[in-house]
Amino acid sequence: MMSSMSSSKFTTIGAAQRLMKSMELAIDNMIDEVKRPVDPEAGGSARKAELQSIKQTAIDCKELLVERQRLEQMVKDLKSNGSIEQEKDYSGGFAEKFSK
Repeated sequence: MMSSMSSSKFTTIGAAQRLMKSMELAIDNMIDEVKRPVDPEAGGSARKAELQSIKQTAIDCKELLVERQRLEQMVKDLKSNGSIEQEKDYSGGFAEKFSK
């Protein structure tokens, strides 16, 4: 009974890796949504709303990608150090350059 508990034991690394996989699926879905062509029959405000929705999805996708990269760095730190350094700023580097 103990072994089944330990095999499903919650770990930060495990949770982070599962979240990263879910984020990958969400990012792929968002990219597909951005690639979807605008309805050629849409005109005026409907077309503008559709274009705005595509733009917002692209922005949300970029932000999710940046967050996934931060999470990936956190996992690397956990694997190498066994813990997350309190002073570590996960907004630096790649994430900082592309977050705005």
